[in-house]
Amino acid sequence: MTAKGAAPLSPWRFLFRHVRPRLLGHLLVFAAVLAAVLCSIAAQFGLKQLIDLIAAGPGGPAASAVWRAFAVLCLLIAADNLLWRVAGYAATHSFTATAGRIREALFAHLLGHSPSFFADRLPGALAARVSATAVSAFGTGNVLAWGVLPPAAAAFGAIIVTAHVHLGLAAGLAGCALCIGLVLFRMARRTTPLHRLHAQRVAALDGEMVDVVGNIATVRAFGAAWREQGRIGMAVEEEVASHRRSLWSMEWLRLLHAGMTVILVAATLAAGLWLWQQGRASVGDVALLATLSLTILNATRDLAVGLVELTQLSARLDEALRALLVPHALRDRPDAKPLRPGAGSIRLEGVRFAYPGRGTVLDGLDLVVPAGQKLGIIGPSGCGKSTLLALLQRFHEPDSGRILIDGQELGAVTLDSLHHALAVVPQDTAMFHRSVADNIRYGRPDAQMAEIRRAAAMAHCADMIADLPEGFDTVVGNRGVKLSGGQRQRLAIARALLSPAPVLLLDEATSALDSDSERAVRDGLEELIRDRTVIAVAHRLSTLQNFDRIIVLDRGRIVDDGTPSELALRHGPYREMLQQQQGGLVPDLPEAA
Repeated sequence: MTAKGAAPLSPWRFLFRHVRPRLLGHLLVFAAVLAAVLCSIAAQFGLKQLIDLIAAGPGGPAASAVWRAFAVLCLLIAADNLLWRVAGYAATHSFTATAGRIREALFAHLLGHSPSFFADRLPGALAARVSATAVSAFGTGNVLAWGVLPPAAAAFGAIIVTAHVHLGLAAGLAGCALCIGLVLFRMARRTTPLHRLHAQRVAALDGEMVDVVGNIATVRAFGAAWREQGRIGMAVEEEVASHRRSLWSMEWLRLLHAGMTVILVAATLAAGLWLWQQGRASVGDVALLATLSLTILNATRDLAVGLVELTQLSARLDEALRALLVPHALRDRPDAKPLRPGAGSIRLEGVRFAYPGRGTVLDGLDLVVPAGQKLGIIGPSGCGKSTLLALLQRFHEPDSGRILIDGQELGAVTLDSLHHALAVVPQDTAMFHRSVADNIRYGRPDAQMAEIRRAAAMAHCADMIADLPEGFDTVVGNRGVKLSGGQRQRLAIARALLSPAPVLLLDEATSALDSDSERAVRDGLEELIRDRTVIAVAHRLSTLQNFDRIIVLDRGRIVDDGTPSELALRHGPYREMLQQQQGGLVPDLPEAA
């Protein structure tokens, strides 16, 4: 992959980096193809020899030599065909393995990005580019092996064999072929922006379609199917137009090439006939020039097509790599070490953070959470509650200040070890398109079925799972679309229960539950938070009544701090929220002394 923090690799450097582990296999493909082409050219020279022997008449020493020439010609034809099969067999192993490796490497690089990277991009477009890159890499190998190397070697070999007939003619062919190649190459490079634009349009169209399909319920709810069809239709028209311009540019190149090669072949054959008339070439020489002329014609035509395809594939690769190989915004420091296991104490020292282009969200925040403490966070929207949880997961780096877990600064530990120390129940609970059991065991892949059932029971979702068509084997659909929001949240709680992480982060963990469901899940939450350090963002204060401590955030600062009972007995945001949610049933304030 690209070096961290460096610009994306060029398409060719990227390909070579992934070809290198299977370099011998690729070299075998190209060597077999080259040998096959040389056998084909040698067979044409062998045919010339056979024609000359036949022209000498059936008598004399030529009679026995004819059969030897015939045998050699048959061997060359057989070797030509066998070598192509060797190349094809080797390519099925090397080319497919390289394409698979590229797909895995790009996906691994994507997983290293922070959530903000995906927030700014369409997931469908990213997935399409990963697949397109692998397909383009496979196509590049195929075009090089079957579309560029064979005609290039055939044209070169034909020119070398032509030298046997007339050295000056061969030199002229070589010069003309070189000029044609340079002209076509320079013109093809000028078309690269057209191919790159087409690749961008294809990826954008894929992303738009995936986005619409992923939100099909909203589309139906607002009767917007026709409107989305119109939007996609316009995107398709733009993609078709860019594709047409890309293809037209290539057709002009092919037309130019066709005109030049026809003139070149006609001149070569005419030269052979003139040499025969002068008595300086045999009948076999003329026949050889005729076949070589056709070889050069076909080879240069195929080479032009191959170079056109190679130009298009290179442009697609370049566009995809520019979009995918963006350096990771957050990555492990070179000296980062795994987080040492601890009880889960948390400390924030002067933490300041602002999103790009927006005002300050956290403003010099100081906070100490002892190991095992249950801390609730409340406050108005935009005060920094969810941002604080994101910083604890190191989805962003603080602009200043430090965050420590068990005395270890987050920036000094590896991201994987940090995330293994955290169990999270997010506000927007998404499920994988997998079974219920697989979703619950996601935080602990080695969990046994008995443990999964026990976690489901503690999260008060065992009865709900039993009502599903296939119980724990029920596939929940894309992002858990087959389940209600409350059902997804209960499964998320069960998933967190299986995690051995000492720190638990709850972001509105009961926001999707009705009152009855919230009461049913509260016991599960009590089990979930036992023996862990808990930081919970909540809007419903009933969730936090048994917590050790609550802080109130406002404009990125702590404006109140205390136990639930302490905060309820003094003027402040907590008491006001309690009055709103409990209909005025709050403890009386103590009388002033």
